[in-house]
Amino acid sequence: MTTYFVTGATGFIGRRLVARLLTTPEATVYALVRASSKHRVTELACQLGRDNALIPVVGDLTEEALGIDEATLGALGPVDHVVHLAAIYDLTAAEEDNWSANVAGTRNVLTLAERLGSPRLHHVSSIAVADDHAGRFTEDDFDLGQSLPSPYHATKFEAERLVRRQRAVPVTVYRPSAVVGDSRTGEMDKIDGPYYFLPAITRLASLPGRLPLPSIDLGATNLVPVDYVVDAMAYLMHRDAPSGATYHLAAPEPQPLHEVYNAFAAAAGAPRVAAVAPAAVSTALRAAGGALGRPVVSAIERSRTGADVLAAILDELGVPRQVLPHLSSPVRFDTAATRDALAGSGIELPALADYARPLYRYWADHLDPDRARRHARQHARSSPLHGRTVLITGASSGIGRATALRAAGEGATVVLVARRADELEAVRAEIAEAGGQAHAFPCDLTDGEAVDAMVKNVLDRLGGVDMLVNNAGRSIRRSLNLSTQRFHDFERTMAINYFGHVRLTLGLLPAMQHRHFGHVVNVTSQGLETDTPRFSAYLASKAALEEFGLCAGRETYDEGVTFTSLRMPLVRTEMIASGGVYRSLPAISADQAAKLVLKALARKPVILSLPAGTAAELAARTSPRLARAVANVLYRIMPESAPEARHHRPPHPLVSAARTVTRLTWRRRA
Repeated sequence: MTTYFVTGATGFIGRRLVARLLTTPEATVYALVRASSKHRVTELACQLGRDNALIPVVGDLTEEALGIDEATLGALGPVDHVVHLAAIYDLTAAEEDNWSANVAGTRNVLTLAERLGSPRLHHVSSIAVADDHAGRFTEDDFDLGQSLPSPYHATKFEAERLVRRQRAVPVTVYRPSAVVGDSRTGEMDKIDGPYYFLPAITRLASLPGRLPLPSIDLGATNLVPVDYVVDAMAYLMHRDAPSGATYHLAAPEPQPLHEVYNAFAAAAGAPRVAAVAPAAVSTALRAAGGALGRPVVSAIERSRTGADVLAAILDELGVPRQVLPHLSSPVRFDTAATRDALAGSGIELPALADYARPLYRYWADHLDPDRARRHARQHARSSPLHGRTVLITGASSGIGRATALRAAGEGATVVLVARRADELEAVRAEIAEAGGQAHAFPCDLTDGEAVDAMVKNVLDRLGGVDMLVNNAGRSIRRSLNLSTQRFHDFERTMAINYFGHVRLTLGLLPAMQHRHFGHVVNVTSQGLETDTPRFSAYLASKAALEEFGLCAGRETYDEGVTFTSLRMPLVRTEMIASGGVYRSLPAISADQAAKLVLKALARKPVILSLPAGTAAELAARTSPRLARAVANVLYRIMPESAPEARHHRPPHPLVSAARTVTRLTWRRRA
C-alpha cells in the first residue's frame, strides 16, 4: 500500500495527478483542503469511484504545520510521499499573497513532512526560478544571479531555496514550464499565458487564411501540456533518485513566439507568419522600437489619464499588464536529465503543433469570453437562432405563441413566460411534441417580486438567456374625453408594457454582459409612427419601452448586447378581438407577426419598421399640419370602442370633415 499526502489536490494539475495516483488499487491519498472546499475533494472522490481512497484533511496552507492537529496527524498513519502542489500561480496576485502561499506555505509543508517521519517530499517549483537568465539553464542550476522582477518569480525562487537548504526531508524538485491544457482533450481551467492572445488570433481569422504575414523575431517561450506534466511526475515520483534531484518538465528547445502563433493560427484558420526577419534585423528593430517606445510608455505611465487609457486598452484586450514583460524568455532549459529518467517509460512531450488544435477548440468552446457572440457566425448558414436560448413574454397565445413555435422550429431553446400556466404548458407540450425544447415559467410581469423570482429561476436552471422578446402587452383604445377619470388606464398599460419588461430586461442584462452577447427585441407599435388617436395610454407606454431600448443599446453596444424596437402593425389577436372597430381595419396574422420577430432576432436592426409605417411617419414630418388634420377627421369618424361609449353614433364622414376644416380655418384666422 502506498500513501500520499497532497497539497493543491483540487487544482488544475492536482486533480489530474490525484486521479493518476489512484489508478493503483492499493493507493491512498490524503488531500489538504480548507473546510469551505472540502466538498470539492468529496466530489472528486465520487467521480473517481474511490470514496475510501481519497480522504480530505481539513487545514490551511498558510498556518503552521498546515493547521493540522496531532490527533488528525496520528490518524493518518504512515505517509510515503508528500506532494506539494499548492501555490499561487498568478502574475497578477498581490505580493503579500504570493509570499504567504508560496514561501510560508512551503515552510509549513516542510514542518509537516518532518512530523510525518520525513517521507519523500515532491516539491513542484517552476521554471520561473530562472527568469531572465540568458542561455542554458540545467536541472542542477539554481542561483546564477538571475533577477526576479515579479512577486511570483521571487517567491517561487525562495520556496525552492527553502527546500534545497533543508536536510531533514529527502526531496525531489519538479520545474514545469508554462502549463497549458490537455494535449488530447484541450481541457484547461483558466485563461493564462498564450490563452490571453487567442481572442486576437480568432479575430484575425476573418482575414484570408493564405495571407502571408511578416514578423520580426519576437523571442521564445516554453509551453508544456498538463497531461505530460502529470504523466512525468507520476512516473518520476516512484523512481529511485538522490535527494535534491531536479527535473525540468519543459520543452527541450525554446518555442519561438511566431511558431506558437502559427500553431494556434492554423487551428483558428487565421493567416500565418510566413517570413521572419533575420536575427540581426530583428535585434535592431527591437532596439529601435524600445528606444522610441520606452520614453512614450514612460510618459504615458506618468500621466494618470494616460495610465488609465493604457489600462483600459489592455483590459479590453483581456491581457493583464503584469503578463507583458514575461511573454518571452531568453532561457534555454536543459532537459537532458529528465529525458534520461523518462527513457523507456513511453512518456514523450508532443510538439505544440500537434496539440494546438484541441487546445484552441476547448478554449473556443469553454473559455472564449466572446463564445456566445461567435455562435451567430458559426450557425449563420443554418439559423441564427440555432442553439440559442430565447425568452418570450406573452407566449401563451397570439404573437408570443407563434414566435415560440417558429423559434423552436429553428433550433432555439424557448423560454415561455405568461400569466396563464395552463395555456403556457400547452405551448410547451406542443413544442416538445414537435421535437423542440421549451421551458415554461408562469409569471405576472406586473408583480415585481414575481419577475425577480422568475429571473433567478431561469438563470439557475438555464445559465442565461441569449435573446429576449418583450412581447406581452395591454392595449387600451379610449379617447381622452373618456379618460379624464380613468388615470388607472395609464398606470395599467405602463405596468405591463413598460415597467414589467424593463424589470425583466434589467434582471437578465448582467448575465448577457458577462457572456458578451445578448439581444433584446422590444415589440412596440406602428402607432408610434402614426400617433393614432384614442391610443394615448397604449402608445405612450410603447414609446417609453422603445426609448429605453434605444438608450440602453447605446450603452451596451461594446459589450455585445443589442436592442431592437419592432414597430409592429395591427395584428389580429385576442387583444383586438373584442373591439368591433378593428374588424374593418387591415391587420396581419399572428404567424406573420412572428416572422417579423424572428427577422428582428436574426438581423438585429435598431428599429424594424414596415413601409406603411415609415411612409406615415415621413408624411407627418413633411406635412405636420395636414397629418394632424387628417388624423383628427379619422378620429371624429371612427366610433369609440369603450363600453361606456357604445351608444354614441359617429357623424357622417362629410360632417366630420366639414367640422374639422371649419374649426381649423376659424382658429387660424383668429
